[in-house]
Amino acid sequence: MDLKPLITLIAIINPLAIVPFFIHYTEGLDQAQRRQTIRTAALAAFCVISACALLGLQVLSFFNISLQSFQVGGGMLLLISAMNMLNARPAEERPSNSTMEAGAEKAAMGNSIAVVPLTIPLLTGPAAMSTVVIYADQARSFWQHLALVGYGVVVSLAVMLCFSLADPIARFLGKTGINVMTRLMGLILAALAVEVMAGGLIKIFPILASPAIYP
Repeated sequence: MDLKPLITLIAIINPLAIVPFFIHYTEGLDQAQRRQTIRTAALAAFCVISACALLGLQVLSFFNISLQSFQVGGGMLLLISAMNMLNARPAEERPSNSTMEAGAEKAAMGNSIAVVPLTIPLLTGPAAMSTVVIYADQARSFWQHLALVGYGVVVSLAVMLCFSLADPIARFLGKTGINVMTRLMGLILAALAVEVMAGGLIKIFPILASPAIYP
C-alpha cells in the first residue's frame, strides 16, 4: 500500500499547527460544545477529502483543465506551503489575527466554527484539495480510490485526536515545539512537492524523461 498520499496530507493539514487556533475559537465553550466542535471539524475534513478524491477529476473535466497542468500548479502550491511551514507558519495562507477575530465575532459558536474557519481554510485548504485530486488521477483501481477515502478517515481521526488533546499538547510542546514540528513536516512536504511537479512536467514535456538529455 502506497502511504505517500497519506504522508503528504498529514504534512499539509498539520493538525498540530491548528491547535492554537482551536483553543482560541473554542474559548468560552463548555465541554459538550467543544466535543461537538471536534466531531464536526473531523467529519468536515473527511467530507472535503472524499469529495476531492471522488469528484475532483470530474470538476477538472468540466472546466477543461488538463491534469498535467493542475499537477504542476498543485506541486507549486505544495512547495509554497512547504516554504511557509519551514518558516514555522501553517501550510495554508491563514488570515491575520485581527481578521480571524473579526470573523469569529460574526461566526456562530459550535458547528459553524468547526466548518469555517477550522476546517476550511485552516485544515483543508487549496493545497490539500489539489493533492487529493492529483493522487486520485494516479489511482488505477477501485481499491486505490477507496484507499484515498480511507486516508481521509485517518486524517479526520488525527484531527479529532489533536483537537481532543489540544490543551495538554499546547502545554507539552509549547510554541517552540509546535514550530519545530511544523518545520520538520515542511521539509518532508518540500521533497514531495518537487516529485509531484516533476511528474507533471514529464507528462507535458516527455523529452525530460529521455535519458539522452542526461550526461
